[in-house]
Parts: sequence; structure tokens; C-alpha cells
Amino acid sequence: ETCWFKVELSIPLAWAGREVHFVWESDGEGMVWRDAQPVQGLTKEGEKTSYILTSSLKDSEPHSLTLYVELACNGLFGAGKGSMIAPPDPDRRVTLNKAELVVFNRDVYELLVDMEILLDMARLLGEENQRSFQALYTANQMVNVCDVTDPSTFPAARDLAAAIFSQKNGESQHTIHAMGHCHIDSAWLWPYEETIRKCARSWVTVIRLMERNPELTFACSQLRLICVPWQAQQFEWVRSWYPGLYAQIQDFVAKGQFIPVGGTWVEMDGNLPSGESMVRQFLQGQRFFQEQFGRICSEFWLPDTFGYSAQLPQLMRGCGIQRFLTQKLSWNLVNTFPHHTFFWEGIDGSRVLTHFPPGDSYGMHGLVEEVLKTVKNNKDKGYVNHSAFLFGFGDGGGGPTQKMLDRMKRMSDTDGLPRVQISTPDQLFSVLEKESSQLCTWVGELFLELHNGTYTTQAQIKKGNRECERILHDVEVLSALAVARDSVFQYPASQLQRLWRLLLLNQFHDVLPGSCIQLVVEDALQYYSEIRRIGAGLQEEAVQSLCRDLLQPKEGSTESTLVLNTLPWERTEVISRPGPDGTETLALVTVPSMGYALVREPLLPSQPVSVRKQEDGSITMENGVITVCLDMMGHLTSLRLLDCLRDSVPDGCYANQFALFDDVPLYWDAWDVMDYHLETRKPVTTLLKPLEVTLAGGLRGSVRFSLQVGKSSTLTQEIILDAMCPYLRFLTQVEWKEAHKFLKVEFPVQVRSTNATYEIQFGHVQRPTHRNTSWDWARFEVWAHKWMDLSEHGFGVALLNDCKYGASAHRNVLSLSL
Repeated sequence: ETCWFKVELSIPLAWAGREVHFVWESDGEGMVWRDAQPVQGLTKEGEKTSYILTSSLKDSEPHSLTLYVELACNGLFGAGKGSMIAPPDPDRRVTLNKAELVVFNRDVYELLVDMEILLDMARLLGEENQRSFQALYTANQMVNVCDVTDPSTFPAARDLAAAIFSQKNGESQHTIHAMGHCHIDSAWLWPYEETIRKCARSWVTVIRLMERNPELTFACSQLRLICVPWQAQQFEWVRSWYPGLYAQIQDFVAKGQFIPVGGTWVEMDGNLPSGESMVRQFLQGQRFFQEQFGRICSEFWLPDTFGYSAQLPQLMRGCGIQRFLTQKLSWNLVNTFPHHTFFWEGIDGSRVLTHFPPGDSYGMHGLVEEVLKTVKNNKDKGYVNHSAFLFGFGDGGGGPTQKMLDRMKRMSDTDGLPRVQISTPDQLFSVLEKESSQLCTWVGELFLELHNGTYTTQAQIKKGNRECERILHDVEVLSALAVARDSVFQYPASQLQRLWRLLLLNQFHDVLPGSCIQLVVEDALQYYSEIRRIGAGLQEEAVQSLCRDLLQPKEGSTESTLVLNTLPWERTEVISRPGPDGTETLALVTVPSMGYALVREPLLPSQPVSVRKQEDGSITMENGVITVCLDMMGHLTSLRLLDCLRDSVPDGCYANQFALFDDVPLYWDAWDVMDYHLETRKPVTTLLKPLEVTLAGGLRGSVRFSLQVGKSSTLTQEIILDAMCPYLRFLTQVEWKEAHKFLKVEFPVQVRSTNATYEIQFGHVQRPTHRNTSWDWARFEVWAHKWMDLSEHGFGVALLNDCKYGASAHRNVLSLSL
């Protein structure tokens, strides 16, 4: 919720001809409203504390007016206590520190900016550079010339500074392409609803700047947040909040100043969404840009996510994008990434021109120090002579300021400094393309050597994402089949688009990774519940249409069960179905690819499952395909194909071994797990309930046991072997009450390979199982989708999951992070 202030202003007649500002300083972010329209964002941390009422007060302008200030109970980085990254403090109070009507002395301001640039040049260019001494000498002359009590001396002082700034660079100087930028996290330390207000505050401020600075360009990568599907009203709902602002944005888009970039619905996580989800991110994003602005994006803009899948280049190219910008790999904790401008090649050979701003930030302030770092830090000197410079407050919004622009105007072409020009993404990438003939190529994933904990944090969000991806897949398959069979059936396009957009919203790079506050988690889980509920209804409607005749019981017919298969291969599996008395019964069925079968008489397995308990309490299960042995602790001591003499579990080793690690990272709890956590491994050995048989065989055999994990948590697992099934299933439930602990399950296997294989979007990647180099070591915790595999010629073992992403494979041990 927000708090509103009514502000009545009366400007003195004596201020005629003066520049008049309304100054507002508060701990909370604010928005100035005038004539029922938002006109200025106010954020103390974003250096935006004033609204310009007039640049030169005229008699014809109103001297008395009423403004309204809408104040949010959060700052630029939420409402935390103490540090910047903290959960909301329920006892936090927001203070209004200043509300004043003031005359702004533009001449003094300009002098101060001149002096700041000159002193930074003197301080940073170095004693070996004559320009540093020229800048220092000029600053000294300005102090001598300027009398602060006599404004008539200011022009002479400014002329001295202008003489320095007007001395031009040579043609070989590096060119910096400066673009206004405002990274706004869709949800992070604030909930989704507050993001809508952050967008309005930030973008209305940018519009005001553009009105005063026609050269300003602003690259906006999350413009579609103004139509966030926070509720069913979607675009119309939010446009009803800020229709005037949206109309202004469209005008500046048409002028080429407000530049939509990105190409996706939100700035999603770059690792965890499925291949289909990533395609939908591009589909929904590009469709939105085409509908609203008449063009699709040619740049994929993802500056702040936690690594980038090796499949992304192919997806980008398939969606009309050949250019990519990010900077997050500058956060690598172990290895320095070797390039800033390069070609990135995906798993199918697709390549995209990729640029990392060499200043290693998307929130520059236009300082001399930053432009010098951009040149010095550039790892592709000689190959290219142009680079990006994204300026403006970010993460919590804010965007560029007038002072940032004024700094860069003085550095536009000043000898001793790189050339700084206000530019656009297209201008930057066009010149990089011309200089790209000698660029290096990076093949495979762009792995961030930090934030490895985000593959596992917030297990319910991870599970919700995977389940909802599957639900939407099944609804679309069944609906498509229903349309093909039944001309009356209406494909639920609008409902599916809404559900997809809810899911895509939750894939934002602080929501799906779990690096957000509890309020956001609650919103996300609510959206997953909505997708499940509505998706189940749509699925039922499609099945009723597709199989209406089969679902009508015929007189004299035997009891039957309709079984559907939405995967593209024939499946023979044991299913559970309701029996005549309401109890669940098991049946072995075969269902064709992307089809259905009516099961009346279930199949009989060629060999039923046998379950045998040994004298030492261990249990052996066998189904004619595989045989397994489990000890009283639930450890898997043997796993073998019956037609193979080779056991998958090495002698003396335990698979299905749970292990607990200390989790005390250097930086941020929700994001990080450090390599040194591996030194704290403690096997889980406290048995609460020993292994016992729960199903004695036939179509299914199963056993169950319980463990105590840490001080307060419990783990219950059921291990299942079905008839004719070539794999063993583990149903694991953990009641988690630990703090700063990390739970994993380990499977040592009798396989030797220097690489393990992990599923990613529409493919797989291989990663080393050794730690020969620092690049190998930095992958101590990686991400995967539904499976990981360790194989050698003719033999291998795979570990599958239905809701996890964190994994590792070191030597011969496959590990899944729970």
C-alpha cells in the first residue's frame, strides 16, 4: 500500500525568471502527480529528489498549484533492515525529511560538474599523462577566477573548463556507446505489485529527461512489465493506472529515444526454464513488441541472470535475434572470463554476436573513473574499438539522471578520455558487426561461477515450475488432438496464453531461482496453484471432447479405464486406478505414442516383482529386468541388469546415501553455496524407522524407511520397483527445519568417465567429473533438468528427477541437491 500527501504550493512573485524546483526527500520512493497524471519519480537513493516546476518562471505560468505525492513504504532496495539485501522489516518507519520549494542555481551546478570532471581527470589519468596536469592546472585557475559571492565571475571560470573539454581526441580513440538504462527486477526485495509502481516512477522520470535532452536514448528491457499479468485484467488493468504515461512512452518509442530491447516476456533465469518455456519467453516477448511498437527486437538483453544455457544461441536465432548483451559473468568468483566482445556458439553450432560492457556493470553513473575502466578493462582491444556503457540506477529502478548526462556531455570528445557518444543498441552492434572478422568464439554454456545455490533454493518454487511446465504441455497436446478429432471443440488459446504468462512471470531471474522475499514466494506459489487448477480443468475438457464416446458406459460392457500418453513414445507402465470398491488398484498397461488406450483387462507381466527380506534386515527386489538390494538404512548396495554381470554400485559403497553439508556462504544465503561446503560432509545415519516392505510384489514392490536429518528435520522415502520397469523409483519427502544446511543424495556408480552428461533445454551438455583446472573446479555445483548420466562405452547409469535442478558429478559419484 502507499501513502498520499496533498501539497499546495505558492511560488513568490520575486522568483520571476528563476528555475524553481519542488524538493522532496523521504526514506520511501515517491511519485509526483499533477493534474491526475504522474510527472516525476522520487527516489533518494536514485538521486532523484526534486521535480522541476519551471526552468524560468514566467508571469503567465501558474504561481499557485496543487501536487500530490504518492509515497511507498520501501526504498530503492525494498524495506529491509540494516543491509541493502534483507527481508522486509515489519517495524520499519518511513520518514519525510524535507518538502521545500527552492530556487535552483543552474550556474553553480554547471560549475560543480565542470570541476568534478577536471579533478577526476587530474586524479585518474596518472602522473605520466600531461592531460592530468592540464586538468589540475585548469581547475586551479577556475578557483582563482571564480568569486563565489559574484555570479558574474562564473562564465569566465566555465570558459576555462570548456577550453579543456573542447580539445578533441585522435581518430584512433576508443568510442563508448552510452545508453540510458534502468534494470528493474520484476520481483525481488519487493512484491510484483510494487514493481508496477517502480516502472512508472522510473519511466516517467526518463520521459522528463528526454523532454529536456532530445539526444537521450533509453534501452528498456522490461517494457512489457506494464502489462504484467498480475491479475486477469493484464494490460488493460495496468494501463488504467498510467494511461497518460503509456501514451508518452509510445510517442518516444516512435521518435527512437525510448528503445524496447530484450525480446523475452521477462528477464528470465537463463538456466532452469525448460526449452519450451524459453521458446514461449521469446514468443510472448517478440509478439508484444510487434503488436505494440511495430517491430521485433534484434538484441537479446539479459544483464543480470545467473548463467546462460548453451541452448540459448539456437533459440535466439530461431526467434530473429542475432545479438546478445549481458554482463553477469564479470561476477565470476574463480576465473575471469576472457572476452568482452565475441561470438557465442550453441550446441547446434548457431552463433550470436555477444557483448559484455567492459565496465562490468549495467548501472554506470557517467564518471571519469567508469569510462577509463571501460577502456582499460576491455579484453578485446585490437579486435574492436567500440563498447557499451549502460548508465542509470538499477535493480530497484531509478534510471539515469541529469547529472549523469551532463558529465558525459563534457566527455563526448575530450582529449585524454575515450570518446563518449549517446547511442543505441543497434548502432553499437552494427559497428561491432563491421569489426567482427577477427573475434574469438566461445563454445558452450556461459557458466556463472557464483550463485550456485539458486539451483536448489526454495524447493516448492522449483517443483511448481516443473509441474506447471508439464501441465501446460499436456493441455496443449490433448487440446490439439481434440481439435483434430472434434470440429466443435474450441482450442483454449486465450486461457493458455494467460497461464503461460503467469508461468513465464514466475521464471523471472529472482523468482524461479528463489532469491526473493517471502511475499514474492507466496505470490509465486499462488500463481502455480492457479495454473494447476485451471490447467486441470482445461485438460478435462480436452479429454471429454477427444474421448467422449469412450467415456460413455455401454450397457453390458465391462469396467474399463481410459489411459492417455502425452509423450512421443509408446509406454508400458504400471498405473494406479480406482477399483470397484473405491480403493486403488494396480494395472499394467501399454499406451501408444501421443495417444490413448481403453484398458479393460490389464496385461500380465512376463515376470512379477519379487520382494525378499533377508535375515540381516536387507531387502532384495527383482522384476525380470533389474535386481536391487537395499540395507536397513535404505542404502542401495546393489543395482544390476539381470542380463549383465556388472553391478552398478561399487563394492563397499552405498548409493542413495543422504549427506548433510554446512552452508555458510561468503556473501548471500539464498544465492550462494561455496566450494568449501564440500569439506563439511556428514552422512545422514540416524534411523527413525528401519526399512520395511510396504508392497510385497506382483505388479509392484515397495519399501519404506525414515531418517532424522540434522537436529530437527525428518526424511521419509519409499523405494518402488514396478513390473517390466528398467529403473528404480524413489519417492522422497523431507520435513525441512534446518538453517544454513544443505541436503544432498549421492549415488556412487561403477563407471569411469572424465565427463558426465546433463540434460538442458532441447539437448544436453557434458561437464568434467575431475577438477584438473580452475575452470573444472568452479563447476563443483551445476544445474541440470530431468536427468544426468555417467557412461562409458557399453555401460552407464542415469539419475532422473521430477522437480530438482542442482546436481554434481565428481569422479564416479552422481549427486542430486535436495
